Amino acid sequence: MDQPDDMIRTVTTPTDGPAVRAVDVRKSYGKGDTAVLALAGVSFDVPSGQFCAVMGPSGSGKSTLMHCLAGLDRVDSGDVLIGGVSIVGMNDRAITALRRDRVGFVFQQYNLLPTLTAEENISLPLDIAGRKVDRAWMDEVISAVSLTDRLKHRPSELSGGQQQRVACARALVTRPDVVFADEPTGNLDSASGAEVLGFLRRSAAEFGQTIVMVTHDPNAASYAERVVFLADGFLVDEIQEPTAERVLDRMKRFEPPAVA
Repeated sequence: MDQPDDMIRTVTTPTDGPAVRAVDVRKSYGKGDTAVLALAGVSFDVPSGQFCAVMGPSGSGKSTLMHCLAGLDRVDSGDVLIGGVSIVGMNDRAITALRRDRVGFVFQQYNLLPTLTAEENISLPLDIAGRKVDRAWMDEVISAVSLTDRLKHRPSELSGGQQQRVACARALVTRPDVVFADEPTGNLDSASGAEVLGFLRRSAAEFGQTIVMVTHDPNAASYAERVVFLADGFLVDEIQEPTAERVLDRMKRFEPPAVA
């Protein structure tokens, strides 16, 4: 049975607390002997305004965790809160409203509409929601990603780094509680990747934006304020104020010993 409309409206009323909270989150895929446990009881908070990276070896559960935190996948048990609002048990309509109004996304694939200009792609979430564009805020975001002179260009006329900066601006234009970034520099060269990561770091430091980024790259993780590590579905460690060297050293400990 669908939840009433007032349940949908609750997603626009944040409460005090972390921007994102996971409480004993468990998630598995498959059934019986073929079931794979992706998350085995993960609990952690991301304070408002923090840039947090999530790392771990392949199969550790990091992408599953992000999908569960963002409401893109359902948890088996536990709780997930965005802006103090529990999303567990919400119907599809309510979760769609929450993702539209309270969450921003940046993916490895830029996911821009090819027929729209950069400016139209940036304002698209507001247009879909029927919300008025805050021109001052949009101009500030566009300036921060250095796209002021590229607004009338379509994606095919932009470099990969520029397209990803358009995606970053689109994620921030709605002033979301949290931006989830899934390998945002995976398709970029080092210079373009540094531009995108620098913007994400500044958006946390200067705009107070909360960011949760999944990455396999120690250098990318070094832009975050905090790195949490998953292994076999468990949260096993974290580093505050990381450097690429410290992150790489921690990741090496996940590797199996060499066979003589």
